[in-house]
Amino acid sequence: MRAVTLEKLYDWSVKPYQYFKKNEAWQYNAEDLQNYPINSLGYHMGKFLTTHSFQLQEKLESHDVFHVLTNTGITVPDEISMQFYLFGNGKRSFYLFTVICIGSMLYPDYWRYFKSKYTSGKSALPFHQLDFQKLLHQPIERIRSTFLIP
Repeated sequence: MRAVTLEKLYDWSVKPYQYFKKNEAWQYNAEDLQNYPINSLGYHMGKFLTTHSFQLQEKLESHDVFHVLTNTGITVPDEISMQFYLFGNGKRSFYLFTVICIGSMLYPDYWRYFKSKYTSGKSALPFHQLDFQKLLHQPIERIRSTFLIP
């Protein structure tokens, strides 16, 4: 029931959130991304999207990049944990705070997991603000090692 609650909140909020985002939408789909070299961020993005039967959501592309770079799953607790990771990494947004607050209330049994992700995000160098579209051709392991992403 708690997962359904968060999924409904997401469905309700995604369009307004996209509207207020200032970045430009990428002109790629999952198949296009898989044409990048096998070790690249772009290729791994394409594989992530295809594996989960996703397509990029307009103006929300960095969200999927965060999944790929941090090896975060797609369950509801994983989604919440990723926001804790990003908070630790220095990202600040109304959406992030909302997910952290509601997620903490609905999933108190995951508090240690969330705290460990926050600590991991704090240990990494800030990367949440990067223009990931310009890094799609870069080797994913180089990005991870440069920013100390475990």
